[in-house]
Amino acid sequence: MFNTQTTMSTEKSNFNPAALRQAFGSFATGVTVITALDASGKPTGITVNSFTSVSLEPPLVLWCIGLGTPSFASFRDCSHYAIHVLSADQEDISNRFANPSADKFAGLDYSRGTGGVPLLPGCVATFECSNAAQYPGGDHLILVGKVEHYQASLDAPLLFFASNYAHIQP
Repeated sequence: MFNTQTTMSTEKSNFNPAALRQAFGSFATGVTVITALDASGKPTGITVNSFTSVSLEPPLVLWCIGLGTPSFASFRDCSHYAIHVLSADQEDISNRFANPSADKFAGLDYSRGTGGVPLLPGCVATFECSNAAQYPGGDHLILVGKVEHYQASLDAPLLFFASNYAHIQP
């Protein structure tokens, strides 16, 4: 099998952010949508792939948000948020929350969870979390959530690999 590899240095003089982003994209991830309420109580949400479990006791998860994200302050300041692991048939939901929009929830059916956070239907898993801790992480903020409620299924998840959606069957 023929394998091509690119080796790059992250020293300032040789640093290529586009190449690094491409290298990061070689790690397949699940696709999530994080929802919360902004300071005025309006639902907000974003698509992220920087989600991971941290601990079973206590039940902790983490995710990251870019400092320049329009809804950054809403997630930094909220008391609760919900993490939705999208199913293979939810590319439209991923795209809806990945793109700027005045109201990403317009015409979307959802219910309310812990702290009033919007809960999206049809997801592989949903984690309702309190905003437990935050840490600086370069051009991102790392948010740690304490899982207060969750649900999960064995449905096929939506994946992201090399800047494209991908699918698997469990």
